[in-house]
Amino acid sequence: MPGEVFGLLGPNGAGKTTTIKVLMGLVAASLGNVKVCGFNPFLEPAAVKSRIGYVAENSIVYESLSARDFFEFVASMRKIDSVSANRVVSRLAEVFDLAQYFDSPIATLSMGLKQKVALIAAFIHQPPVLLLDEPLNGLDAKSSRVVKDLISLNVQKGGAVLFSTHIMEIAEQLCTRIGIIDHGKLVAVGTLDQLRNKTDGIGSSLEDVFLKLTNEDSAVADRSRMLREALFVNEAH
Repeated sequence: MPGEVFGLLGPNGAGKTTTIKVLMGLVAASLGNVKVCGFNPFLEPAAVKSRIGYVAENSIVYESLSARDFFEFVASMRKIDSVSANRVVSRLAEVFDLAQYFDSPIATLSMGLKQKVALIAAFIHQPPVLLLDEPLNGLDAKSSRVVKDLISLNVQKGGAVLFSTHIMEIAEQLCTRIGIIDHGKLVAVGTLDQLRNKTDGIGSSLEDVFLKLTNEDSAVADRSRMLREALFVNEAH
C-alpha cells in the first residue's frame, strides 16, 4: 500500500525471493493473480518495471562496465534525460561515498560497493514502488543508515516498499506491517502488535514472534540445550 514499508520475513527457502521475482514478472505465479500499481507484471511488464526500483539479493549489475557507464545505461533504459539522471546519481553517489569509484570497472569493486551501485540504479527514476531483497547485504553501518533514510523518504512521498530481510531488528524498526512466509505460504500478516497478539506474546521481540509463527521456537530451544551440553560438558564433572 502507498505510504507503507511491508516487511517480508521467512526462513531460508520459504519463498521470499520467489515472491519478489513474481512481482517483478521474472517468475510465473503458480496460483492466483498479481498486480503492481494496477498492472499485471506478465501482460504489462514495461508498465510495471517503470514503476519499480528493484534490488536483488545478489547485486544485478554489468560488471564489465564502470559505475558511470552503468548508471548512464540505466538512465537511458528508464528514458530519463541526462541532466536529471546526473543530478540524482551525483547526489546519491555523494551520500554513499561512491563518487571516487565512478570510473572503476564494477568487477573490481567490493561486495559492498557493488551493492551501492545496485541501490543507486534502483533509485535513479525515483520509483513509487521499491522491491528490496536483502538490500543491506555487504553495507557498512553508515550506508545502511542511508538506505533506511531513503526508504523513509520514499514512504513520506507516498511510495510503497516491500522489504525482505533476515535481520529482525531492522524489520522491527522500519516496517509498518510484516508478512511471515513459510513453505511458500503467508502464515501471518499484520503490525508487530497484531502478530504478538496471535502468539500471546505481548511485549515479545519480533524474533520471538517469528520463531513462534514458523514453529521453530521449540527447535531453537532444543539446539540451545544441545549447545550448552556440548560446550559446557566438562563443567558438569
